[in-house]
Amino acid sequence: MDQLQQGDKNLTVFVGPWGGNGGTDWDDGIYHGVREIKLVYDQCIDSISVVYDKNGKPVRSEKHGGQGGNKTSEIKLQYPDEYLIGVSGYYWPVVHSGSPVIRSITFKSNKQVYGPYGVEQGTPFTFSVNGGRIVGINGRSGWYLDSIGFHLSRPKSTKMIHKLRKKIQWLTRIVA
Repeated sequence: MDQLQQGDKNLTVFVGPWGGNGGTDWDDGIYHGVREIKLVYDQCIDSISVVYDKNGKPVRSEKHGGQGGNKTSEIKLQYPDEYLIGVSGYYWPVVHSGSPVIRSITFKSNKQVYGPYGVEQGTPFTFSVNGGRIVGINGRSGWYLDSIGFHLSRPKSTKMIHKLRKKIQWLTRIVA
């Protein structure tokens, strides 16, 4: 299910989706990172909306999902020092909807864990990225958050940049 896509300057990888086939497809695209996430939930995740970062400015996504749910949580990351590196959760059909939906979701940043939100019941999913971050979210939604997937980006290696700088300095001395 993983697809490789070329992001701005970094290699971006798509993981997922997890969940069911109900609702309609959506994709927020690829940004520099996630600043905030708003979840509405009860027996499952009813809706999600995200504030991304694009060139130092906040960009708000549409709300994905329905009008239900009686609990609301807002995750406010201390961006850019804090960023998302993993997600876990459960998907399973809710009684009156035949197709699986996201029942529970937990977000992991480089500093702490947020959640779980919803009901931890059904088929589990989990992933984390080592040395990278979540830079976009997509999925399917209708009455609920039916499925969810993620765009991941790996930051450029500072070791490689440091080696290139040393080599350029060395070459500059030889030429001079």
